[in-house]
Amino acid sequence: MDRQWFTRTMVRPILLYGIALAAAAFLLEWLNYKHVVHRWSTEFYVACIALLCVALGIWVGNRLTARPRQAFVRNGAAIAALGLSARECEVLDMLAAGHANKVIARQLDISPNTVKTHVARLYEKLAVASRTQAVQKARALDILP
Repeated sequence: MDRQWFTRTMVRPILLYGIALAAAAFLLEWLNYKHVVHRWSTEFYVACIALLCVALGIWVGNRLTARPRQAFVRNGAAIAALGLSARECEVLDMLAAGHANKVIARQLDISPNTVKTHVARLYEKLAVASRTQAVQKARALDILP
């Protein structure tokens, strides 16, 4: 996972920086580097490199800084498409919290057998075989935060 993320997110910037460096090297050669070096002072080049590094640092910082997450909005269209009832959504919320059937039954004031029925229907509607898979699929569909 980490290697794929690195490959997908970093290959393009690395190639762009490589092309930019090659263009800069070509430009310096084209300007006849020795002539330009003697004309301007060393401090000028140090300042240019410093400004380039600052700009690069700001850009990289913006790209790598985590953005605040937007408030969760439940996907009503997915709930309607799957045909989930309000009670099944409540049971699904409690499954995601890691509660056992007896705890869910107590908190929702229903029998444990009714909870089992709701869980079985959730498995059927979400096309999954376990609680973990149900929670993962619900999160992927934005039914759960």
